[in-house]
Amino acid sequence: MSQGESRVDSTLSSKRPCSDAVRLSADQALRTRRSVRAFLPTPVPRTEVEELLALASRSPSGSNIQPWKVHVFSGALRQRITREIWAALDAGRAGEHKREWNYYPQQWREPYLGRRRKIGWDMYGLLGIPKGDFARTEAQRRQNYDFFGAPVGMMFTLDEDMEIGSWLDLGIFLGSLAVAARGHGLDTCPQAAFADFHRILRPLLGIPDNEIIICGMALGHADSDAPVNRLRTERAAPGQFARFEGFEE
Repeated sequence: MSQGESRVDSTLSSKRPCSDAVRLSADQALRTRRSVRAFLPTPVPRTEVEELLALASRSPSGSNIQPWKVHVFSGALRQRITREIWAALDAGRAGEHKREWNYYPQQWREPYLGRRRKIGWDMYGLLGIPKGDFARTEAQRRQNYDFFGAPVGMMFTLDEDMEIGSWLDLGIFLGSLAVAARGHGLDTCPQAAFADFHRILRPLLGIPDNEIIICGMALGHADSDAPVNRLRTERAAPGQFARFEGFEE
């Protein structure tokens, strides 16, 4: 299969949520982690979320400064966040909201542009949304702000005076959290899209102006019947991104 090609994924969690006795190995969790875009409404207990955060807190950080901050919410507050962002979109105010930092490069080039386009084509293909169907594309994009139906949402912030090293630390923490969740039979979707709406999120979550909202994350049980969750993105082989030197053949 060529680099960047996607395929149907048969390794997502089953329709029935895993029991507490079911745990995946680190290898299994890494191999089956996906960015899930359709969740079941099945609740996730606060105690389990706290356990996942405790596991992720073992992530390395420069001089052990542990710069990450996490806002976790469910229920009425999660629903209110969705409503207020959707209201801004409905009022045509999306252009007034912009994140405080750049996620993507200002000028796209290969191989990154091709990879980005590939996942978009594959995902919308599974959803039956043809190119140029802007209404359905926008409807799918809006599902980001409903956490794709997940019962638990999170927002991750950093103090604004932290430097790039702390952004790296947070990235490692986010990856650890996603893998820990998968090890518990849960699934996640990191969501940078929320950073655009920091002015809406700050008062709702009590986030002060001296913290930068980096991203959100949906957490819950994947809906294995949803077509979008059949998407599995391919990864480049180590030989394509790593150099090996000094090893005996």
